[in-house]
Parts: sequence; C-alpha cells; structure tokens
Amino acid sequence: MKKLLVYGGIILIIVFGVYQKIFIPKHTFKTIKAQQGSMKIVVSGIGNVGAKNIYKIGSIYAGKILDLTVNEGEFIKKGTLIATIDFVDLKDKIDELKATREKVFSDIQSLKIDKQSAIASYNYQIEIYKKNEKLFNKGAISGLEYTKYQTNKEIAKLKIDSISAKISSLEKQSQQLMANINGLKQRLSRYKIYAPVSGYITKKLVSNYQIIMPNQTLIEIINPDDVWIKTYIDTRISGKVKLNSKANIVLQSSNIKYSGFVAHIKPITNSITYEREVDVKFNNLPIPFYLDEQARIKIYVGNLKNIIKIPNKAISFYNGKTGVWILKDKKHVEFKAIKILDNNEKFIATLDISKDTTIVLPNPKNKALVNGMKIYIQGK
Repeated sequence: MKKLLVYGGIILIIVFGVYQKIFIPKHTFKTIKAQQGSMKIVVSGIGNVGAKNIYKIGSIYAGKILDLTVNEGEFIKKGTLIATIDFVDLKDKIDELKATREKVFSDIQSLKIDKQSAIASYNYQIEIYKKNEKLFNKGAISGLEYTKYQTNKEIAKLKIDSISAKISSLEKQSQQLMANINGLKQRLSRYKIYAPVSGYITKKLVSNYQIIMPNQTLIEIINPDDVWIKTYIDTRISGKVKLNSKANIVLQSSNIKYSGFVAHIKPITNSITYEREVDVKFNNLPIPFYLDEQARIKIYVGNLKNIIKIPNKAISFYNGKTGVWILKDKKHVEFKAIKILDNNEKFIATLDISKDTTIVLPNPKNKALVNGMKIYIQGK
C-alpha cells in the first residue's frame, strides 16, 4: 500500500507538473483591446535609385583626347569645359581660307577701281559718239567712221559689264569662303566639349590621350532634379497611388527616412511580375547619392477616420474566412469574421467589431484556437 501511495503521489506530481508547465502555457494567450480612431493608408514597395534623364556626353568627331578635366562624383555647372579633342590641322585650314578670302577681297577692290575707270571711259566714248553723230547727220563724216565711234561706245559698255560680272563672281566666292570659315569654326568649337546641364558625373568612360571614335560617350551626367526612386508596386494596389502622393524613402545605406512624393507613374504593367513602376522623388535629395542603391518606399494614399484599428498580428483565417478571435465570458474564444476596409503595415481597418472588444492574439507556439475553446489570459 505504501508503494502504491508513493507511486500515486509521483503520478499526481507529474500530472500536475504537466498541467502547470505544458497544458496551461499552451492554452495561455495575450489579449488586446480594439481601438477606434484614424488610420493612414500606405502602399509599400521596393525600388532603386535611378534618374529621369542620364546625359551621355561625347564628341561627334573622332580624335585624341588632349585634356579631360573632370572626375567621377564631381559636381559641374552647365557650360563647364569637360574635354578638348585634338583638331589636327583644322586651324591651318581656317587660316588658309582666310588668306584666300583676303586675296579675293583685294581682287574685288582692284576690279572696282578698274570699273570706275571703265565707266569714265564709257562716258567719254558717249560724248565722242554724240558729236560725231551730229557730224554724220550733216554728212560731214562717212558712215564707216560713224560706225567706228558707235563700236567704241559699245566696247566701253561691254568692258563695264565684264568687270561687274567678275566682281559679282568674286563676291560670291568671298561669301562661300566665309561660309566655309564659319563652318570650320563651328566644327572647331565642337572639339571642345562643354556640360549641357549642371549635375554630378556618375561615369567617366575614357582617359587623357585616348583615341575616341565619332559619337563615343566620354562621361555620364545626372542632374539632381532628375533623381528619383524607381519603385515597383503590386498592380492590385497600385491603383490607389496618385501623382504627388506623399511618400517616405528609406535608403539601404543609411536607414534614414526621407520625405518625397510620387513624380511619375509608368502606364505599362510588367506582364511577368504584375508590378507597375512608380517613380518617387526626394523633397530634398541626399548628397551624395548612389545610383541603383536599394530603397524602401511607403506611399500615403488615404486616411480613414472613425474606424476600428486592429493590429495585423491579430488577423486569423478560420474555416475559409478572415477575422479575429474574441474573448467571450472571460474564458472562451469565438471567431468573428470581419470585412477589412483597408490596411497598412501595422493595422487593418474594419467596422465589424465594437470599440474595446477583447481580441485574443494567436500564437503559433500555442494550441490552435477553435470556437468555444477555453483559454487562460497571460498576466492573470
């Protein structure tokens, strides 16, 4: 009998220990109270630092780089000299054309003097012709002699016309030479590469004395005003996002929260991932910035008022329905199906339960909740 009593006591101790150490903890849950209030609705996504425009600066001509004066990471202003390309004998050609044009100009001036002389000679021949025309009409000179004076007048006129034609031809030649000089000057100016915009140099693709091909890119520039986060949002929730919606940006490198706004929504959905590109700009761009750096984005799309807020961790799925476990008569649980109006990263919004309702938080380490199950409240 004593042994039986001893064994019975041991069994009772074990059962009591199991009850206290295993059964009760498995049936003990935390509870919270449903709260009434307002809730900001956000849409979250992951993106990378990118830019609306990346300016690829290069030379339209081939040649050797004589002086590349900028470096990656450097901020340059619009109009800054970036590089000079070897223009070989371009200046010599310009000087040669200028010398030719000066000679043409000199020839024009000489011909203009000859023209003045020819005009004077022509006027003189006209006077002689008029006098002899009167003599011819009186029969004082022969027809042959009269014809000679008429011919001399016409020859003088032709000489004027000839000189005028030469002057006109040389003036056109001078204009063509000037056009060629200006063309070469314009081409010469293109051997000096200037920044078309202000911005940061993100890539330097060549070095000094390197031979480049026509239209080869030398550097890439990004204007700070063009920097944004290329964010990818699930299409099912992207419809809530509007232009100029406020946003928060957290860069992977700093974990600092920056404010921003939606600057662009791409109208095409990725047919594989079913995501839409939403581009978010910084209100104040952090300097320095790094292209392709990952960032977490939260976009504020609305604000619900006078709703019941329930933490996301309280939401359960039971018999194919979404809802929460609520405490009945302070001991037992009951599943309450609810309609979720909206959600953010912390809460869901609903109107299907009342304020101060006691909600039981599921715990995957504990026994699965079922309707009518008796539980213990942690802390009581």
